[in-house]
Amino acid sequence: MYDYNMLTPGPSKVRKNVLEARAIQAGNSDLDPEFYDFYKRTCAKYSHFLNTANPSFLLSGEGILGLEAACASLTEPGDRVLVLDNGIFGRGFADFVRIYGGEPVLFSTDPHAPIAPEALRAFLKKDADFRYATLVHCDTPSGVLNDIHALCPILKEYGILTVVDSVSGMFGNPVDARHAKIDILLGGSQKALSCPTGLTMVTVSQDAFRRMEARKTPIASFYANLLALRDYYEKQWFPYTMPACDIHGFARALDNVLEEPGIFARHARVAAGVREALVAGGLSLYLKDGFSNTVTVFRVPQGLTDTDILSALLRDHKILLAGAFDVLAHKVIRIGHMGEAANDEDMLAALTALSDVLPKLGFALKGDMVQTYRYSAMR
Repeated sequence: MYDYNMLTPGPSKVRKNVLEARAIQAGNSDLDPEFYDFYKRTCAKYSHFLNTANPSFLLSGEGILGLEAACASLTEPGDRVLVLDNGIFGRGFADFVRIYGGEPVLFSTDPHAPIAPEALRAFLKKDADFRYATLVHCDTPSGVLNDIHALCPILKEYGILTVVDSVSGMFGNPVDARHAKIDILLGGSQKALSCPTGLTMVTVSQDAFRRMEARKTPIASFYANLLALRDYYEKQWFPYTMPACDIHGFARALDNVLEEPGIFARHARVAAGVREALVAGGLSLYLKDGFSNTVTVFRVPQGLTDTDILSALLRDHKILLAGAFDVLAHKVIRIGHMGEAANDEDMLAALTALSDVLPKLGFALKGDMVQTYRYSAMR
């Protein structure tokens, strides 16, 4: 059992009733007809939350499994794939495309802002010959939120299938898969859903399944083959044993979300308060605009190190925040306000801790972050 307050951008806190749901005595998920019914009902409820009739599936594996499964299932050798890149995970899709023999073509834009729909449209007017396109909803290292509801329909206008990673976006930011015309939508259990790590959620359109069926070459994976899951209920057969306890926990966490009609408003209020407080304190946000409601990212002040800040927060206040990696390594610090952590008590604790640690390390605060949050988010 950890003894710190986990305010990271995933994994996130888990409510007690989710842990209790995972502790059931599970039966045989391969052979029990009742489990197939339960799995189907749970997936249908999740699809309904996303406002889509497209079927959803729960995969046994952390959220990255979904990213690879989408690329494995759609990519054939030589396929040109458009990779929308304004962040580390957005650019990272290119690696999965290459693994399965595709040719990634990067559409790279300013990493400090969301991708502009008009810029994408201008690019596609010149070149739209792509098997599919990948896009990240919330790119967690920077916290940038791309407007999938504007970008994906543009891609579909050009006949390009869309693959959207919303692992860190959904449940804290609205996702309407039908309006956005998303072909493969990917989520992860450990982010704003506030469920333990271990499940990938995948929602697949009929256009995407038809493209998989029309492949000239077999899907070059067993575990990451989405087509193998399509008819599980009719066949009463899963390609691998499903983690029944994890899925019961997921079902309870999903019900927690459905029982809170104001969940998006809560995330938006808390996120706005955190950003305003950090700016009042004299800290610099990484982004210009396009802020996700699940994570806030600020620059490490000049003369300080992320290691010193994060270590002091954990040592002196039992607060766990996150640094970053890749091109943002040692440059930023991330506060996760997703799911169960998107609340006033936890954010006040984080801001109080930062208000104590930063001056001790030599950074002079310009304003009262705690009072700013109280006025902004709690008024």
